Order: sequence, then structure tokens, then C-alpha cells
Amino acid sequence: METKRWTVEVFLTEDESDNVTSATAVLYTDSGRRHESVAHARRNPSDRPVPEIGDELAVGRALSDLAAKLIGDGAEDVAQLAGSARERR
Repeated sequence: METKRWTVEVFLTEDESDNVTSATAVLYTDSGRRHESVAHARRNPSDRPVPEIGDELAVGRALSDLAAKLIGDGAEDVAQLAGSARERR
């Protein structure tokens, strides 16, 4: 059985006023492919600042976008393989 290891790094930044948190999720595969997604969380000015909430929302959105991109890549690969299989008939 082969084990593969993919690594995800998440980078968080906040604007000067602590109103917007940005998260960048970067996935590195064993083969050297790199996938990146960026997302944001915006605090309502009437809410008290709780940085952990912005972190959770921004990271969750970035990882969700990354997951959607990976699913799309996989679907495209399947479609290409299916197309090439039809061409060989």
C-alpha cells in the first residue's frame, strides 16, 4: 500500500482596523503541484472584535474553495480520460 502526503499551509492576515481577515490556503502535492485559494471574513463594525471568529471563517472559506477546485480538477481529468477512451474505440 502506498502512502502519499499532501501538505496544506494556511496564511492569515488582518487589515489595520481588524475588520477584514484574509486567509490563503496553499496545497502542495507529492508531484510538486501547487493549488492556492484565498478567502476573506469581514467583521460587522457593530460587532466586538473577536479575531478567532474571523480566522475560522476566512480559513474555512479558503479551504472550501480549495476543495471545490480539487473536485473540479478531478472531474476534468475524468472527462479527459473518458474522452480519450472513446477515441480509442
